[in-house]
Amino acid sequence: MEEALNTLFPQCPEDLYGELANYFSKFSKAPVISKLVGRKILGGVGQPTLEVELYCTVKNYEKRICSTVMATHSQIPENALPETIEADEKERNDSVHTAVEWVNESLSPMLRHLDPTDQCQADKMLGEYFANKVEEKEEIEKLEEKAKAEEEAAKVTPTSTPKQKKGGKPGKAVSVEAQSIPPAEPAESVLRGSLAIGATSLAIAKAGAIICHVPLYLYTALLKHNQESPKEITLPLPMVTLLNCEKNSPSKLKLVKEIMLIPPVELSLKQGIDRVLDIQKEMTRLLESRSKMSGSQANSKKGKAQKAPPPASKRISHLGCLTAGYDNLEQLLLLMQRACNNIGLELGTDVYLAINCAAHELMDYDKGKYEILTGTFKSPDEMAAMYVDIINNFPFIIALIDPLRKEDRDQWSSICCALGSKCYLIAEDAAMQISKLKNDQNINIAMCSGVVLKYINQTKVSDLVELTGILDGQRHITILGSPDGESSDESLVDLAVGLGARFLKLGGLSRGERVAKYNRLLAIEEELAANGALREAKLEFIDFAEESQPEQLPNVPPAPEQVVALKTSASVQTPNVGQRAAIGISRKLAPVTSRKAPDSCMQSQTNKLRTFILQCYHCFK
Repeated sequence: MEEALNTLFPQCPEDLYGELANYFSKFSKAPVISKLVGRKILGGVGQPTLEVELYCTVKNYEKRICSTVMATHSQIPENALPETIEADEKERNDSVHTAVEWVNESLSPMLRHLDPTDQCQADKMLGEYFANKVEEKEEIEKLEEKAKAEEEAAKVTPTSTPKQKKGGKPGKAVSVEAQSIPPAEPAESVLRGSLAIGATSLAIAKAGAIICHVPLYLYTALLKHNQESPKEITLPLPMVTLLNCEKNSPSKLKLVKEIMLIPPVELSLKQGIDRVLDIQKEMTRLLESRSKMSGSQANSKKGKAQKAPPPASKRISHLGCLTAGYDNLEQLLLLMQRACNNIGLELGTDVYLAINCAAHELMDYDKGKYEILTGTFKSPDEMAAMYVDIINNFPFIIALIDPLRKEDRDQWSSICCALGSKCYLIAEDAAMQISKLKNDQNINIAMCSGVVLKYINQTKVSDLVELTGILDGQRHITILGSPDGESSDESLVDLAVGLGARFLKLGGLSRGERVAKYNRLLAIEEELAANGALREAKLEFIDFAEESQPEQLPNVPPAPEQVVALKTSASVQTPNVGQRAAIGISRKLAPVTSRKAPDSCMQSQTNKLRTFILQCYHCFK
């Protein structure tokens, strides 16, 4: 006490007791988690979701530190049947109810007295808890299947096998065309209650940032860079959704789900958002005039006054953008060009476009083709050729999201090699779940430029940190995207900034839950600029064709023992890694073969090694 008074005496503080409290606070114990409170609330689109509040014991008092709200996410496509949508809503409601029970009855006592700044330990405990729940579910399913099998076996009575009639017609042959495409992979089952894991992990991260007196984006960056504070931070470029072309609308165009605007990197984020708003206003004006014109034409034909369709500005989708339908892609893109030209902007220079195709919603499995327009179908190979023509004719499109299904891996490779040097080919639905991506260190997904990550279900903050590090090492760009059923929680923006995401996909500039995230991004830009820690973003494409094309190697027949060894190694190595390694080594060997007058021994060794590399490449390919 004497030391404290002597320290504060020269300062003559106005609030002596406040300064004494601050002085002694450094001797107090670190805050620890006291309890978690989970409750069911409504999200941005009126769907049930989970909120988790975190309380800590701070200086002997229990204090509410923060809360987080999980966004709802559904794998049901837009054109799903009504009974499918109803079943999904019921499952979501039950999942939220289970998640609330997990938080209040299990996770709260499990995490009590834990240091909220120890994110790794918290996520480890959450992961173990979730793994135990998965095992419990599997055991219950096995017991149910066993009981069902025993019940069916008890009902079965021995019957004579009917004889096959002579001259009977053979079974109906399956058409080759129906099997010409890979079947759709089953959607990953979501464990009921998994929302509790993601919400709790994020709440602990937010509490750790508050206790450390740093913003969440910097706290996330410290987690990714092993507690080393980055000197500069690059903001992700926003993909602002301008139009939502509903695939179940009466219009013909099915290929496009979202049209997004990407401001140029030369502009600040604030300038880019202002430019997008100007384009949005002009597009609204053009759509309203088109709606009035179509309404007047319909009235003149029928000779009777009828109510015109609602103006586009009043039809705002759940993505926070305008909703409109078109007959073909050229009509839509020309309207975009007209809107930009009307306000003195040029597509490809002053602003860029990105298209979300959501190709998994286009496939007609009876025909084995994609329905891009009403009644117009294309095979996967034709789709790849079509995208090449689109990008060549409209070079201002610099990103395609889900241009193909994830099962069409060969076509993904084709468009990446053809367009990767001038367009981002991004997998959203075509990428696997975060849990599978993290477990498979080789990122076993279709060839693409980048992956859209969403913070949903059992995803933990540590998962995102680890996965973005893997993606960076594989030269994939990271895009953080908000789910369809967004919430008012702004944490996604901080995660994207801290993890170093290249793009941020938040939807449109309408609806409060989405605008709040854009406002948070603007606030982070101001803070970084004031501290001199803002780095300018860059648009860098990946030339897949150059990477995947090896140098010409001599046509030397391989030795039999080499072929056997190659087959053995191919079974344990990953194609992507092996192919890149083979290409990299072959390029390094090129200068060696160009030396003058090599001796015969070295020439022989070089030929053997080059033959081995050639066989590796073909085997992996």
